[in-house]
Amino acid sequence: MAYVVTEPCIKCKYTNCAAVCPVDAFREGPNFLVIDPLECIDCDACVPECPVEAIYPDDEVPEEWEHFIELNEELAEDWQDHIINETKDELPEADKWGEVEGKLDQLQREWD
Repeated sequence: MAYVVTEPCIKCKYTNCAAVCPVDAFREGPNFLVIDPLECIDCDACVPECPVEAIYPDDEVPEEWEHFIELNEELAEDWQDHIINETKDELPEADKWGEVEGKLDQLQREWD
């Protein structure tokens, strides 16, 4: 079992979770983080660090966000050169975006 980052992270990108990961399993995209399922050791350290409650064990991802399991796998591979293991400033307006639902269309896959 691996942990999965879900929709609440989009346009927020709080990085407290990545800073506590003991195996550098987090990958950073332009406005979203993912967890590489091949690196994740299921330690649960990241879950309480996420202020928008975006991280779940893969077998407990809410039904409406189950597609994020595959999305984390895909983007972890695409962003393999973007390992993040430190705290950075969250994105502007992260507090506002943390409450927004249905924002998958806001996900940026490519770095500018």
